[in-house]
Amino acid sequence: MRRNCAKFIFLPFSLLVTLTVSAEAVNFERQAITIALTQEPPNLNGTRTTDLVSFFVLGHVNEGLVRYDRHGQLSPGVAAKWEVTSQNITFQLREDARWSDGSKLTARDFEFAWRLMNDPKTAAPYASIMYPIKNARKVQQGELPLASLGVHALDELTLSVDLEQPCGYCIAVMIHVAFYPIKQSFYELQGSRYGAEAENLLYNGPFRITSWVHGASLSMSKNPTYWNKDKIALEQINVGYITSDNRTRLNLFRDNSIALARLGAETVRDAAEQKLRLRTFVTGGMSYIRFNVQEGEITANKKLRQAIRLVFDSEEFVNKVIAIPGYKATNSFFPSWLNGANDKFVKEYPVKKFNVDLTSARRLIKQAKAEMGVQDIPPLTLLTVASPTGVKIAEYFQGRLKQTLGLEIKVDQQTFKQYLDKSLRADFDLSIASWYPDFDDIVTYADLLASYNANNRGDYNNPVYDQWLEKLQGTADPVERMKAAGELQKIIIQDVPVIPMAETGSAYLQHKKLRGVVRRVLGTDPDYTFARVIQ
Repeated sequence: MRRNCAKFIFLPFSLLVTLTVSAEAVNFERQAITIALTQEPPNLNGTRTTDLVSFFVLGHVNEGLVRYDRHGQLSPGVAAKWEVTSQNITFQLREDARWSDGSKLTARDFEFAWRLMNDPKTAAPYASIMYPIKNARKVQQGELPLASLGVHALDELTLSVDLEQPCGYCIAVMIHVAFYPIKQSFYELQGSRYGAEAENLLYNGPFRITSWVHGASLSMSKNPTYWNKDKIALEQINVGYITSDNRTRLNLFRDNSIALARLGAETVRDAAEQKLRLRTFVTGGMSYIRFNVQEGEITANKKLRQAIRLVFDSEEFVNKVIAIPGYKATNSFFPSWLNGANDKFVKEYPVKKFNVDLTSARRLIKQAKAEMGVQDIPPLTLLTVASPTGVKIAEYFQGRLKQTLGLEIKVDQQTFKQYLDKSLRADFDLSIASWYPDFDDIVTYADLLASYNANNRGDYNNPVYDQWLEKLQGTADPVERMKAAGELQKIIIQDVPVIPMAETGSAYLQHKKLRGVVRRVLGTDPDYTFARVIQ
């Protein structure tokens, strides 16, 4: 899961809020740590949330049928075991799985939650992730009743999941928050307040939220009802600061106020000069430009999009604009860590390096003007989150497109919440975005451009793309699946609904007394579930 997401890397205006008492990065006696979040979790209702920070919190306080262990391998979660056939998966739940109110967690809690995700009245942003389940698509489209969804609680501890067709990634996808359980009686009691406050959630994961002051702080304490509580060392995870400012986080780390600090380009240099131990991590995400291709929009013109693609240089972007260790130049929308049939997908289906071609780009601009019947391309709006990184990228594109193609770009900087809202409404011509994998399969990127996916926020719609995607999702044969993915990659390169900018990375600092933090491409990141403080 990573995450993310839609899940975005570019974060809001600098906001710093401190605890009312002096924060302490780590405490051995109390097994407590203090960390910083880049933003307030916008939404902890698992049927609605789409952002990385909310996924991070929910990944610590709740758990699905499966989870990732400390080595990054899929392992049992609420489900103790399962049996898989080409048409069905049957899960056997743990007898000691409990909610934080002490009540037993049952197969019915999954049945209810998954029906809720598929209910067209819910309009869950991640609903399409459940398409592998039998009848999910027709239920979401209102063609079949909820009861026909292929998920059934056979008894208190047995969950049967019927599949629409053979599925090569169905266990992996169930790591996602969308597949977490929800207790029906509690959900209905909370109504629209579900997930709004600490007391409006039930917890079944390693931790539970014990306090939440919006915009200021959040505390997670060890959950005494968690089935695997004896393996959890940390007693407290305190979010003492909320700030998107890289330099502020570096200073907090140096002052021994937080136990882990993510860095930006300027603070990477500072940390190196101060001889702090710098750690790097390839986060597995994709940073990209999204075009609004809805009918009637300026950027619906394919030649315009192709022209912009021809003046973008991923190597220059990574090395001169981002300049953060771990980032990697790319020409494919499918990151290099994704597996193919027998090797990495990018090795089996390599993309020829794009070279900047000003002559061809300017010829395409002339053709685009002729097709639109205009002498000049109207000013284009570029949507970004108003963070230092987001603004830097926006200014780079603004200057680059003006210099090479004579295009006027208006930068629209928004807070993270407003950015999400404008993205959802497709209120942009271009937007700076990023996506992190939800599960370990190429589908996690491929279906982002499906016509039916709510996270396809540029409204890209290509029936041929959807057909190849259906082939990718509808067989378990790895060779046939990757052949379909190769065709999808060709379509993305030709149609340019997005411009891949870079595979994302992270540079960070970690307290020397904090051990066992898991950084991973998939799942909750950073994951403090098995962390501990040493003396």
